[in-house]
Amino acid sequence: MDAQIAASEASRVYVDMVGDLFHAGHVELLREARTHGDYLIVGVLSDETAAGYKRPPIMTLAERVAVVEACRYVDEVIADAPFRIDEAFLAEHAITTVVHGDDLSPEGAEAVYGAAVAAGKLA
Repeated sequence: MDAQIAASEASRVYVDMVGDLFHAGHVELLREARTHGDYLIVGVLSDETAAGYKRPPIMTLAERVAVVEACRYVDEVIADAPFRIDEAFLAEHAITTVVHGDDLSPEGAEAVYGAAVAAGKLA
């Protein structure tokens, strides 16, 4: 983050992912998410959460976190991030914008990111 930007003024962007078998599409999502603010926080979903709506990840949570942390666009990683974002999570992490890939319907976005949608923070 630019030293000139005070922490209270920084726009903090959040995106979550499974990040399994990290690939160029993941990097592009993170690059694009970073354009929405000054500081990028990435939530990496647990194996159990991922298996609940996809398939079980091949890589462990620790491996997925390590790969995401190594991405140049990422400032902070939250391991075992919540599947549903609530107001308390947004406040705890001072999140100003939430970004998600294009794989969610409007109804799905509302179900998972309802607090961000209600606050006008979903990009």
